[in-house]
Amino acid sequence: MNYKDYYKILGVAKNASSQEIKKAYRKLAGKHHPDKNPDNKIAEEKFKEINEANEVLSNKEKREKYDALGSNWEAYQNTGEDWRDYANQANRRNTHSNQGDPSDFFRQSAQGGEDFSSFFETFFGPEGRSAKGQRPNSSGGNTQAEMPITLLEAYQGSKRTFEIHNQNLRITIKPGSYDGQQLKIKGKGQRGAQGGARGDLYIILKVQDDARFQRKGDNLLYNASVDLYTAILGGKIDISTLTGTLKITIPKGSETGKTLRLKGKGMPKYSKPSIFGDLLVKLNVNLPKDLTTAEEDLFKQLQSLREPETAN
Repeated sequence: MNYKDYYKILGVAKNASSQEIKKAYRKLAGKHHPDKNPDNKIAEEKFKEINEANEVLSNKEKREKYDALGSNWEAYQNTGEDWRDYANQANRRNTHSNQGDPSDFFRQSAQGGEDFSSFFETFFGPEGRSAKGQRPNSSGGNTQAEMPITLLEAYQGSKRTFEIHNQNLRITIKPGSYDGQQLKIKGKGQRGAQGGARGDLYIILKVQDDARFQRKGDNLLYNASVDLYTAILGGKIDISTLTGTLKITIPKGSETGKTLRLKGKGMPKYSKPSIFGDLLVKLNVNLPKDLTTAEEDLFKQLQSLREPETAN
């Protein structure tokens, strides 16, 4: 199951005022808003987390519940009691176990997730509604596991077989998959007690760094070296793409930092794999070294030709 430290998500102290929480929320929400990060799934999930955290911490009653239960969340879930009664009883029974930061339990939480955290759903209900009267259940917990994949696998898609809970599973990685993406396999998590349903398995994709490309959303960035003469006179060079080598034209007078855009040579869009991002080729002009005397003389001649005439 996913447990999230809402204070850590907003970057505020446990004793932060409502104004501090509001300020932190506005700053982070603006930074990760989907309108500012189109087609960025990581930013979209972060935006959901930020809103979830704010919905709890900006509400006095919800924040009180969140602070009071702390690591007692699981025991409370199985009692059916009012949360305040349970929190008071638990504190009386085990004073020492509740000293310090009540949210310490959440520090082992998994990052990200397609849905709101189980803690939020358990105590505040779907969409933040109260979950009073929730019946105990014996369902198994969810399991999370990381799976490293290459950028080429993220581009082409692939299938992976792995073992978990002594069972072999096969998973499909679709073209356009991205770092931090969660793939849900229903009913393959931890076993439930007393015949309860099994939890779900979440596979978190970790796209490894590629020596040639940097991924920017659905676009790819490629650094290309160009010799001085090609940069000045123009010409053609070979560059790498995820589908092979490609020859491109370098315009005359190209400078270091100039970026050429190759349409449709980037990553496929996850939701629309027939549509591709672009490949951005950033040029780096290499200056010749260890010039001979003859070469230096030629450059001096060029320099004299480019010098403005002295006014009479």
